[in-house]
Amino acid sequence: MFWRTALVLSVVLLMLATTGWTAGPPYATAPGDPRTAELERWRTARVHGRPLPAADGPPGHIAAFLASVGHSGRHRLARRHPLVVGNLNGAPAALRYRANRIALGRALRQERARAATARLSAVGRELTLRRIHRLRTLLRPGRQILAFDPAGRGRVAEVLGDLDRAARISVIVPGVDTGLLTFQRTSRRYTAPRGMAESLYAAQRAAAPRVRTAVVAWADYTAPTGIGMDSVTGRLAGEGAVRLAALARALPRRAGVALFCHSYGSVVCGLAARRLPARVTDIAVAGSPGMRASHVTELGASARVWATRDGDDWIGAVPHLEVVGIGHGADPVAPEFGARVVSAAGAIGHSGYFEPGTESVVNFAEIAVGAYEGVSCAGDGDACRSDIYREAAV
Repeated sequence: MFWRTALVLSVVLLMLATTGWTAGPPYATAPGDPRTAELERWRTARVHGRPLPAADGPPGHIAAFLASVGHSGRHRLARRHPLVVGNLNGAPAALRYRANRIALGRALRQERARAATARLSAVGRELTLRRIHRLRTLLRPGRQILAFDPAGRGRVAEVLGDLDRAARISVIVPGVDTGLLTFQRTSRRYTAPRGMAESLYAAQRAAAPRVRTAVVAWADYTAPTGIGMDSVTGRLAGEGAVRLAALARALPRRAGVALFCHSYGSVVCGLAARRLPARVTDIAVAGSPGMRASHVTELGASARVWATRDGDDWIGAVPHLEVVGIGHGADPVAPEFGARVVSAAGAIGHSGYFEPGTESVVNFAEIAVGAYEGVSCAGDGDACRSDIYREAAV
């Protein structure tokens, strides 16, 4: 035990000595917290003379309330409280998209005014202009923004496909350095949540053209910034797990759900596992530092757990253990962990798992649509697919 503790602490001290508390890029920070202010107004507001339900209430209760106030009532709420309705689990997807367009438009106007009138440093001005650019791209026609919060580094989630009609829904849970500015990239496109979702959605349609699918690029939690204490502890992952489980319970219809969790996102998924509804059939992790468990059974998940890692991924050199809250537990691709290990052939490094054409993204697509016979296991044989249909039948 002493040597395990010493190893973890030496790794942490090395990171802090070489990178400081964080090693991530700077982020523009939105002034104030407009959503908190809206939540305060929501608590005392009424529609058609009726008090509003708690914004964190059960999705079924919220859905029933919104249905009862009719079209005019719902859209009045979206106009007056867009940052609440746009993030309201239980609200129809189309209503959330509409509310978030309103919220994005307001945030864009505020950032433009800030750029024009505020005294900003050169770095501050550059980051504000980047934030303006990101808000403009999110407002482009056809984009379906399921969640948006401008506070801090910003949170956002986007849907590809028809969420209401999908038979299978995938949720991508990204890792460190995820925020509004990094939600989408032009270069290294498939390392960002939006690009990951695009690649997975295209692979799903190629794998099963007749299956109605939707993909959620879910950057709706506060992720760690760079390599530092937040990235080697579970505090932010625990907060994200609560949000992820709430999303899974609120997704429309009875579609099967699969989670695809990259890097620190796999820590979020590991902590969310026991909270997830039975409709979540699969959890797949890539480049994982651990899932805060020593064995797959400790996750308490009813879902199948899949894992993959490319041979060039630096995360493989990180000690996979947990001592006094530091570290994230066993290596999910290790045989003793008990996950179904799939091939990542073609992926390069820690961020290449969603590159089109890689075996990792093809495997993710097969898992997402339930075509398990097409999954390529790591190494020889079909161990990752063993007994899968018998389990499904039970």
